Amino acid sequence: MSDALQIRKDGELDFLALGGLIHRLDPGIIPFRKATECKIHVSGGEFNVAANLSDCFKMKTAIVSAMVNYPIGDLIDERVRAMGVRPIYKHFEHNGVTGPNMAMVYSDRGFGVRAPVVFYNRSNEAAAQLKPGDFDWKAIFAGGVRWVHCGGLFAALSPTTAPLAAEMMREAKAAGAVTSFDLNFREKLWKIHGGAEHAVETIGRIVENVDVLVGNEEDLQKGLGIPGPEVAAKSKLDPTVFFAMIEKVVKKLPQAKVVATTLREVHTTNRHSWSAVAWVNGKTYSAPTAELDVLDRVGGGDGFAAGFIYGLLTGAAPEEALKLGWAHGALLTTFPGDTTMATLDQVRAFAKGGSARIQR
Repeated sequence: MSDALQIRKDGELDFLALGGLIHRLDPGIIPFRKATECKIHVSGGEFNVAANLSDCFKMKTAIVSAMVNYPIGDLIDERVRAMGVRPIYKHFEHNGVTGPNMAMVYSDRGFGVRAPVVFYNRSNEAAAQLKPGDFDWKAIFAGGVRWVHCGGLFAALSPTTAPLAAEMMREAKAAGAVTSFDLNFREKLWKIHGGAEHAVETIGRIVENVDVLVGNEEDLQKGLGIPGPEVAAKSKLDPTVFFAMIEKVVKKLPQAKVVATTLREVHTTNRHSWSAVAWVNGKTYSAPTAELDVLDRVGGGDGFAAGFIYGLLTGAAPEEALKLGWAHGALLTTFPGDTTMATLDQVRAFAKGGSARIQR
């Protein structure tokens, strides 16, 4: 069994993430092919966690990313700062025609029996050009960083992004930070960069220095190359399959101390059953199940990761940390956009089993 997480008590930053920044165009419940206007949400699987930890949980966070000097870059940078996240950028100049670009995601929300739709335009994306040696990790970690995070979305962007993530994890471990990785396996992204086998090999070099893994059964199978469970789950909320796979995960990654994921049963686009589970130092924990009325499901998993990491950073017991993640992820699905609009009081109240009764 692994030892408990060794989290440093202080540091210039509580949390630092490496990832691509994107802007998501959202026509709401109108399908894109009929859309006449869109909201713009600033996002990024890794950035979302930093933004949530800063805005809701009042932690000192930073994002390491690529930034293009053009109006879309300015828009994204403004939102990063508005969420209280310190930017650490490699800057790129836009040629006025083809880029490099800040990535774009298109998504319509769906409604009822109509599922949400997500597709990308990541052509000539600046973040995909990031490579080992682009950042001075010694300088970045000099003031002390307590927790460092990356994810499968960034690792999948290009042949150079995963080695950069691996470089950061090595440096983070040497600097005494806790490291986490959200497997966030996206078939579409890996398909254009070498497919399934390449994904396992690439992610393997990153996670050999990772303490905390976030990912569901599919993420563990496809991202780590771990064979599927012998037993089928009774439902999407049944944690036995996930827990059955942990043994294989720990055998492959003996340094892993925590593995956690959300459990979600989608009844309709706007009605989900929601839970979460974690394996922490050899013990398993399960959150309650909530019935959610979902406004916008994008970012719920990152909401979970932020609350869970906050719990661990503040010394909460594993069960309490899991509930904070579960509660914050649930609340996040009630807001438009990918990042939090919740307050810590709301998260704590829901984690204790609060209800949606009016707060007078």
